[in-house]
Amino acid sequence: MEYPTAASNHRSGMVAMCAAMAMLPVGDALSKLLTDVATPFDVTVWRTVAQALFFIPVAVILRRQLSGSMLSWPALASGALVVTTLFCLISAFQKMPIATAIAIFFIEPLLLTILSGPLLGERVGPRRYMAVAIGLVGALIVIRPNFAVFGPVALFPALAALAYALNMIVVRKATRTRSAVSFQLGATFCAATLLLVIQGAVIASGHDHTPVASIPSWAVWAVLGAGALAAITFLTLTYAFSKAEASLLAPLQYLEIVGATVVGFLVFGDFPDAVTWLGTAIILVSGIYVFHRERAISNV
Repeated sequence: MEYPTAASNHRSGMVAMCAAMAMLPVGDALSKLLTDVATPFDVTVWRTVAQALFFIPVAVILRRQLSGSMLSWPALASGALVVTTLFCLISAFQKMPIATAIAIFFIEPLLLTILSGPLLGERVGPRRYMAVAIGLVGALIVIRPNFAVFGPVALFPALAALAYALNMIVVRKATRTRSAVSFQLGATFCAATLLLVIQGAVIASGHDHTPVASIPSWAVWAVLGAGALAAITFLTLTYAFSKAEASLLAPLQYLEIVGATVVGFLVFGDFPDAVTWLGTAIILVSGIYVFHRERAISNV
């Protein structure tokens, strides 16, 4: 019987990571389509609840990887940050091309680098700080013209990136005492519960909302599709990180921009302009350099 080699594990992990990055923009496109029939908040609620429902069989499939408490205060904090991330991104998708919003969102690894020093006690050298500064300049290049066109919503992907970076801090700390699968599932269930409570308060206060029963049938399928894609992507990412090191897989997450560009063009006819491509390239190069330095230091 032949056992898989490290090289074959790395290849299968990288293939799984690429597949996950191809699926993410499809879920984003479904969310953008749903904003035609509902508010970004309602879409956030539907997508998160559908994701939580599809995660129930995921929890059964991965039950052997569950260890430690699933529901906890850190899971609730993570759930709140996930809600913030999703709401900001979906709000941006409503007004902006998906590829542009995702390009701005990819300052997240740069923000995580800044936060890892004071919040995790990790040592960040001057070269990585310089790369972060250059990457943030790239973000400003993307944001500035889009702010003029779309207004403050152009800042929402940056807020989403900050919330996601803070969530990664919470995840890193929490998974020291429990499995990553347990924590991520718990955070998703906390996010869904939190959103349902908020929506209940909105309904009780008499504010307008979009009942699920009032949306067209295609939108129901879109919600279910977004939830299913989230669950499948989660499984795919879990498999990828079980086969290859995070430092090897991390740069591949930038393939999501390629997928977002293709999906945005095919579904919505959107295509980034030259200035957006310039800023995106600066963000990508800066992020890849940060990953390179982190991997080089960890191998010392």
